[in-house]
Amino acid sequence: MSELLALPSRRTVLKLGALASVAGLTGCGPNGGSAAAGDGKSVTVVNTGSNSTLVLQQLMQTQNYFGAVDLTAKTQNVSDGSKLIASLLNGSNDITLLSGFGQVLPAIEKGAKLKVVSGSGLLLAHAVYAKSDSIKSPEDLVGKTIGTGPVGALLHQIMVAYLGKYSIKPEQVKFVNIGSSADVFKAISAGKVDAGPSLVDVYDEQDKYGVHAVAELWKELPEYTYQGAYTSDTAISKRRDVLVKTLAAYAKLFRYISSPDSKDAYLKAYQKAVPSSDAKEAGSLWTFAQQPGAYAVDLTLDEKRLQYMQELNVSQGVQKKVLPYDQVADMSLAADAVKML
Repeated sequence: MSELLALPSRRTVLKLGALASVAGLTGCGPNGGSAAAGDGKSVTVVNTGSNSTLVLQQLMQTQNYFGAVDLTAKTQNVSDGSKLIASLLNGSNDITLLSGFGQVLPAIEKGAKLKVVSGSGLLLAHAVYAKSDSIKSPEDLVGKTIGTGPVGALLHQIMVAYLGKYSIKPEQVKFVNIGSSADVFKAISAGKVDAGPSLVDVYDEQDKYGVHAVAELWKELPEYTYQGAYTSDTAISKRRDVLVKTLAAYAKLFRYISSPDSKDAYLKAYQKAVPSSDAKEAGSLWTFAQQPGAYAVDLTLDEKRLQYMQELNVSQGVQKKVLPYDQVADMSLAADAVKML
């Protein structure tokens, strides 16, 4: 399963800074705001392309949540955060809803006119898995080989944060850049690395793959925000009503998937969005969504969560300082969206 790099490497930060410069730091596209600007009833959404994101997008269609708020939507999926940011800054897309936002914060520091406007998936949908029975605690990871993604990317960052919680320094383990969550899990199962973080889609099939969960990161790092919504300042200025309706539509989705009534629809959407999927994987992701606080049912993303994400960025050297809350976020749109419900 592919996933967004929630926190960028230094190279990515430089790239984002360049993208911001090219876009004039305004988010203003050729038509002054968005490719969809015009009648106020269309929105262009850009997300990354993980399986879980594709399923939620499918549910948006089958449940007609956009239609419920009098909108038509065009959704595009891209491979990484730099493409998300570029499309928002140049005005070709209005908003992203289901993406990590750690990379947005250093871009804002460098001058990009962007704002985080709501929460989405709040809890990390990851566990730390290991193959050897001798690895049962964070202390057992000292001296071991840990599979993650690149330095500064989501998998590496959450692993550093988890180890740091137990006063284990990064240099006390050996990090290996394996790639995506699915790649890391395969490497663990094959015994190529000792442990690593991977998604909960395989959580109910640990015996099948000969692994076990050392830590449930949604419990270990509850303050880490997995996904949020963000957009450009220009879109907020020129398309506020459309953005508020879009957030309201997604709030309906988050409330629906957080309820037990959504199981059948979720499993059907998973099968349609990911035809080669395993039914147990779909069931594991749905079960995860039932946890209180897994999704921002009221679109809330408070200052403490943004503070935590910025501090992680600073600790990894991709952001120089923690920025004021109102410089990186505008939660008034989320508040207006909730009023619509």
